[in-house]
This record gives sequence, C-alpha cells and structure tokens, in this order.
Amino acid sequence: MQNWLRVAISAISKAALIVGLIANWTAALWLIALPNVSYAQTSKAARTADGKPNLNGIWQALNTANWDIQDHAARMGPVVALGAAFSIPAGRGVVEGNEIPYLPEAAAKKKENSEHWLTSDPEIKCYMPGVPRATYMPYPFQIAQTPQHILMAYEFAGATRTIYMNSKLKSPNDTWMGWSVGHWEGDALVVDVTSFNDQTWFDRAGNFHSDALHVVERYTPMSPDALDYEATIEDPKVFSRPWKMKMPLYRHLEKDAQLLEYQCVEFAEELLYGPLRKQKSK
Repeated sequence: MQNWLRVAISAISKAALIVGLIANWTAALWLIALPNVSYAQTSKAARTADGKPNLNGIWQALNTANWDIQDHAARMGPVVALGAAFSIPAGRGVVEGNEIPYLPEAAAKKKENSEHWLTSDPEIKCYMPGVPRATYMPYPFQIAQTPQHILMAYEFAGATRTIYMNSKLKSPNDTWMGWSVGHWEGDALVVDVTSFNDQTWFDRAGNFHSDALHVVERYTPMSPDALDYEATIEDPKVFSRPWKMKMPLYRHLEKDAQLLEYQCVEFAEELLYGPLRKQKSK
C-alpha cells in the first residue's frame, strides 16, 4: 500500500512539473511575441486614399533646439529681472555629431550673433522663422496633405509654406521660408528647399546661414503618431561641408487640437519702430 502511494505521488509530482514547465514556456513565448504584435500594430501608420502615409494633423517637436541646436547647459537668461522665467533650459543637441562645420569667418559671425542675440535674433522681431527652425520652435504646426500639394501652417507668426509635389517649378524670388519641392521615397516624405534669403537663424544661439542655404528634409513615420524628422543643411558660403540635424515629431492627440493665433507682430512694434516715433516738440 505504501509503495503504491509513493508511486502515485511521484507520478503526480512529475505531471505537475511537466505542466508547470509547459505553462512557463507558454508564458515566455507569449511575452516574447507580445512586443512584436504591439510594434506591428503601432508602427502601421494610417494611409491616404493614394496609399501614402497620412501626415494630416498637428505636430510638434519636444526639445530645446530653438534655444540651441547643439548640446547646452542651463544658464541665466539675458533679462536679470525675469530670473528663472526667462532662463535657458539645458538640452541635448539635435546636430549629428554635435558639430557644426563653420568656415573660420562664419564661426566669428556666429559668436557675434550669440553675444547680441537679444537684439539680433529674427525671432525677437517676429520675422518668419525659416526652415528648418519653424519645425522645432516651441509651437505646434499643422500639415494638410493632398497628392499634389502639402501645406504646412505654423503657429508662430502665422507662417506657412506649400510643398509642391513632383514639381519642376522654380521660385520667382528668394523668401524667408524658401521654395519647397517634395516627393515620396517609400514612406518618407522628402522635401528639397531652396531660394532662401539670409535673414533667418537656426536658433537663439546665433547659428545662421547665407542666401546659399539648401535644406533637404525627410519626414518618416515611426508610428501612427510620431515622425522621424531629418534635415540636411548645405551652405558653401558658411559651412565647410553638409551636416544634419535629427529629432522626433509628435502628433497632438487632443480631440480639440488646433492651431491658435500667435500674431506676434504687434508685440515687436515698439522694439522695431519705437525709436522712429516722432518726438513731441518742446
């Protein structure tokens, strides 16, 4: 009787061990497969009627590149009376390799810009921000997409630009936001931007360009609500070679997401035109 009981207990123990192993292996395989299923679901971006990734919506960069596109530590702002309210936040750079290949004379100009930022930065005067700066300013922008044209509307200063898809048209003149011609490379929207003036900067740190600026942008979906943004910068008057900046862009998911007005011209009028005001005669 005791032998039979020992044999039965041993058999039950072995069966339980096998069941436990099977359960553990099943759980492990499920956990391994789960991220793959989740990634497949999240990486499948919505499509437009012509089969292209649907970029329609309101997007925003969440970084400190508008202060400085290179690595930078937190530091005091230029207006002491504002204390921490206008200090400069620390940030990781968005420049590939964290190096901007300035020509020697241009490097001196960048240093001068930085020292006189508060009076020289085009942003302070509410000028059009240019490309790529409009993309990573701390304001959202909206994409409206059709097969022939893609409109980008920026909250800052009401700036806009039209991307002409597969077009051979040339810009009639140089502008603040440049002339944008786009095409698709797989799921990546590639935009070739030329015909800039020399009046915009890349950031508040004084990084700048000339009227020879040429920018190639790539907007590549990473998920339904995130884009990988890359901008290749070329300007032989200022830089010794092309260089890149890269960052993610995120879609606003609020049900009532919309661009609001930030018509900053009136905020800069006193700065720009105050000194020209006619003085009262004594």
